[in-house]
Amino acid sequence: APKPVDVGKIKAILEANDSARMRMWLSICSRCGLCAESCFFYLAQNKDPKLSPAYKAINSLGKIYRAKGQVSRQFLEDQLDVVWGQCTACRRCSMYCPFGIDIASMIAVARAVCYSQGIVPDGLARTTDNIRRTGNQMEMATEDWVETCDWMAEEYGEEVHGLEIPVDKQGADYMYTVNPREPMYYPQDVGMAAEIFHVAGLNWTMPSTGWDSTNLAMFAGDRVVATIPVKAMYDKALELGVKNIVITECGHAFRSAKFEGPYWVGIPGGKPPVPVIHSVELFRDIIRDGKIKLKHKFKPKVTFQDPCNVSRNGGLWDIGRELVNLLCEDFVDMSPNREHNHCCGGGGGFIPMGPPFKKRRMISGKVKADQIKATGAEYIIVPCHNCFDQINDLNKEYELGVKVVSFKEIITELMEIPEDMIPPEEDEEEAFEAQEEAMAEVSEEANEEGSEVEGR
Repeated sequence: APKPVDVGKIKAILEANDSARMRMWLSICSRCGLCAESCFFYLAQNKDPKLSPAYKAINSLGKIYRAKGQVSRQFLEDQLDVVWGQCTACRRCSMYCPFGIDIASMIAVARAVCYSQGIVPDGLARTTDNIRRTGNQMEMATEDWVETCDWMAEEYGEEVHGLEIPVDKQGADYMYTVNPREPMYYPQDVGMAAEIFHVAGLNWTMPSTGWDSTNLAMFAGDRVVATIPVKAMYDKALELGVKNIVITECGHAFRSAKFEGPYWVGIPGGKPPVPVIHSVELFRDIIRDGKIKLKHKFKPKVTFQDPCNVSRNGGLWDIGRELVNLLCEDFVDMSPNREHNHCCGGGGGFIPMGPPFKKRRMISGKVKADQIKATGAEYIIVPCHNCFDQINDLNKEYELGVKVVSFKEIITELMEIPEDMIPPEEDEEEAFEAQEEAMAEVSEEANEEGSEVEGR
């Protein structure tokens, strides 16, 4: 028999969100349809009226409120496909609603209701459990994280003399936080960031704990777990006495740390205890202020992806373009762009929701693919990991023929390494002697192996 619905849990969630604003949103929608044209799900799938943001909110959260939480398990299981599979919480629809109804916030409450009954995509359930148990979404051990920092310091120290990745440095100007996919699968991202900070002469540090700035529990609908990584980050920043928390090239991490997190943790005024800045801002400042010199500008034609939670929900659309123009010679914008740009289709938890949702990601992502193709760009700069992965998938699906890159990749390719940071060349005589010794050892081993064969 299906597990009975815990109506008490649902009512508690509804009551916690039963504000005057929520009641207004639920009652004021005039079904005008202006939000429909703003939604890439609607545009990519033959303008199906059921994919209109208003329809999705009214027929999910609206029905839950009208029923006062007394809904069936089957109803909630049907909503999984709607609140996760047909919305990335990008908030573009709110910009076009004449009443400013925040559909994304309504969908978030519907997700919380479903989650309370164990109804959630498996991928998000796993990452949320990882955060609960280990404090980061990929359950990476602290010693593995620190070892990765040491490894990247050694690797990139071969390119830039004196490079270090300081861990838990007291009083640093910047505490850099990352997405766990970097140390787990793309450790060069950590190395490139360290190279940029070192050449720029920044006083910075990596935290040994509170280093995961992502927050997929926010998209799963578990506010209690969503608080864990934010609190760990804030606590570590205060413990180290740093002046700023820097977020890696990730969208929702920025939104979580700067805008949502303070409310979850219960900070009066809704501001983080330490200023939070995104990599886009810090990189812009470094290049603009001449802390890094460029050998030349990047010459191929590029376009720029506005991550929803960096641009539309983070306000950094102009700063992102300023950085692009500082770095690149031939920049062409998408249309529409800035805060009006379309979601890539990989946000809101879509990427970690895994293979069962990939096909719909590709279908709904056609709007973004068409935007990219229309620019004629050879490269697309993407300052968000979820966007990065989604656009790489779209690149293959729609044969866009573009190269997807981060700001870190562009900066490290273009920047000049100061003379005092160029690793000293090995003395030629010492190098020759070392080579002779190595060859002698190889010859000796070969002779020993030959003797063993003869003996057998």
